Amino acid sequence: MKRSHINRILAEADETIRRFGFVLPPFAYWTPRGFKANADRAAHVIAARCGWDITDYGADRFRELGLVLFTLRNGLLAELRRGGGMCYAEKLLISRQDQVSPMHTHVIKVEDIVNRGGATLVVELFGSDDNGAFGEDRGGTVLCDGIRRSYGPGEKLKLAPGESVTLRPGDWHAFWGDGGDVLIGEISTVNDDETDNIFRDRIGRFASIEEDEAPAHLLVGDYRKWFS
Repeated sequence: MKRSHINRILAEADETIRRFGFVLPPFAYWTPRGFKANADRAAHVIAARCGWDITDYGADRFRELGLVLFTLRNGLLAELRRGGGMCYAEKLLISRQDQVSPMHTHVIKVEDIVNRGGATLVVELFGSDDNGAFGEDRGGTVLCDGIRRSYGPGEKLKLAPGESVTLRPGDWHAFWGDGGDVLIGEISTVNDDETDNIFRDRIGRFASIEEDEAPAHLLVGDYRKWFS
């Protein structure tokens, strides 16, 4: 992805988030120079990889296959493994109409995916086989807002604003907005996007960036370069 395209997406995402009545924390708006000046105070933000994340999954088709994410808070894997401390994470995501977040599962993370507002959020679900790999579509049950909900083979969950689904390791899932754009909340155990995303297809989690202009704001994928 070109950095100029990412900068436009960031501006559009901020406008969308504000339209739904959410306001991001101040570090969301730091310039790269401002972020570097605050690096000592923001050590946890950097270590926990909080902040902006724009991905096209390496496919260079962002409008069809992509996602905007902002990690608001996140613990560290060391605390999760110890069983105490900040063992949770929270994100905001934007899924545009028919923009797919592709089929994947997690090894560790349990997450609630919440439709915070907008159109319908469609979630396609598959189970795992005995080895934890992508399995057959036999339908099943999940918790939606804490209530058990059944779905049949080939049936996709449709979440209206305010509704949520709980996904556990081994629950393969893809999602997209239907009928318009969707603001999504994610509440989970500690989030590790570098190692805990298992995709069905051979795709990447992060975008490759062509630096055709300076970044307006840093992405989490920029932190290693800027703060190493």
